[in-house]
Amino acid sequence: MTTELTLIIGSKNYSSWSLRPYLALKAAGLPFREMLIPLRTEDTYRHIRLYSPSGTVPVLLHGGVKVWESLAICEYIAELAPTANLWPRDAEARAFGRSIANEMHAGFAALRQNMPMDLARDRRHESRAHLVADQIARITAIWNEARERVGTRAANGNGPFLLGGFTIADAMFAPVATRFRTYGVKLDETSQLYCEAIFAWPGFKEWEAAALQETAVFKFDVFQKAD
Repeated sequence: MTTELTLIIGSKNYSSWSLRPYLALKAAGLPFREMLIPLRTEDTYRHIRLYSPSGTVPVLLHGGVKVWESLAICEYIAELAPTANLWPRDAEARAFGRSIANEMHAGFAALRQNMPMDLARDRRHESRAHLVADQIARITAIWNEARERVGTRAANGNGPFLLGGFTIADAMFAPVATRFRTYGVKLDETSQLYCEAIFAWPGFKEWEAAALQETAVFKFDVFQKAD
């Protein structure tokens, strides 16, 4: 099997699902190639279908192995780089991390629909955060519990992230941090510090710098899974 990894992603300004495995790859320190398919063009779906059986991005190619869905890709990356500590070694902390990562992956659809990721623009004037206040409250509760139960005791090493050092849980929640910034959501101190840690992390800064070079502007009348 070739050792080359290729991550197929959507537009960086908008594709929250693509951001997640990108950050996991950066945290793992694995070399990889990017293939970006611009979203919401006439050819987007046809191009994605060349690689993705689900018709969505992201997709990770590794020789004859094809992995789709963000969380599945992140877990595959963790298996490729076991020393990168993308999950804590402590079983309890690992179980907690996986629980919140899966909750993020499977839930919060209303938040994604009402507050799409948009790294390039300040959209506080059009925020619909009040429509998803319950989901925002649940996310910040997760962050506070993670920091209190796991992060502050350095279950995954010292660090400002949910479980201490950067893990897949942080990769899953990073796009949410950007949404809160874009739409001006007021946060408690712990949640705000966590968001600032995400924004300062080198892997995220690399993605954001590239996103800000994109020129396409989307209207968000209809939520699309590929976004």
